[in-house]
Amino acid sequence: MTPDIRFPLNPQQQAARAWFESLRDRICAEFEAIEREAGSDASFAYTPWDREAEGVAPGEGGGGVRGVMKGRVFEKVGVNISTVTGDLAPGFAQTIHGAADNPAFFATGISLVAHMANPHVPAVHMNTRFLNTTKNWFGGGADLNPPLPRDEDTADFHAVLQAACDAHDPTYYPRFKAWADDYFFIPHRGVHRGVGGIFYDHLECADDAAFDANFAFTRDVGDAFLAAFPPIVRRRMNEAWSEEEYRTMLEWRGRYAEFNLVHDRGTLFGLKTGGNIDAILMSLPPMASWS
Repeated sequence: MTPDIRFPLNPQQQAARAWFESLRDRICAEFEAIEREAGSDASFAYTPWDREAEGVAPGEGGGGVRGVMKGRVFEKVGVNISTVTGDLAPGFAQTIHGAADNPAFFATGISLVAHMANPHVPAVHMNTRFLNTTKNWFGGGADLNPPLPRDEDTADFHAVLQAACDAHDPTYYPRFKAWADDYFFIPHRGVHRGVGGIFYDHLECADDAAFDANFAFTRDVGDAFLAAFPPIVRRRMNEAWSEEEYRTMLEWRGRYAEFNLVHDRGTLFGLKTGGNIDAILMSLPPMASWS
């Protein structure tokens, strides 16, 4: 299922949109395969939505598709795609790269958050996107969020991301890992949201060569996520857990919710650009607790 888009896309925009939609399809198929291995028939349910803005007819501002699955292994996983355009609100435009003097924007991307039923299986977040303002750029990343961290899982996840980065620029992984460590931090708690990953933004595409290079890197980040996360799920999904470990997971989910509601820039961007509320808040866990 694809969003209802009733405005022209240039070749770069169309290429990015098509890639994000194809990555969504592959990720959802892999996650459903894991559910089958666990004896579950859970599948993704897809809900299309239109960007809501004053004076904009359905489809003219773009929209997206919210995909959600609730299963035996994935207690709640959302995989969303969107392609939207319009004008940013004046105050918000000042905060967006390249939009301070012109509020017109285009954005297309994929966003994923998975909350797992077993406390030994890490939750995970992944997002990649292509934006146009007066500048064109790619951004995104992936980070692992285990309630009960395991060194092997952390090392494997980072190794795959590092390999993807190193294939393009040996400075990428240390830079983007540090960026993730800084960004995915909960200041009011004084703790990191998880065990990190990579985060990058504003990889500018001033010409076709830069677009090709940054698009290739962004595709490799998506492929790296698909290579890194499912093996960890399969490694841990059948492990037994205790009530104490389950309570630990619920408390950790509370921290995750706090970050996404208070500090996450993607949440704010969605809310400020007429995005679908359910799609924006799909990152919140199905259950959480605060002591």
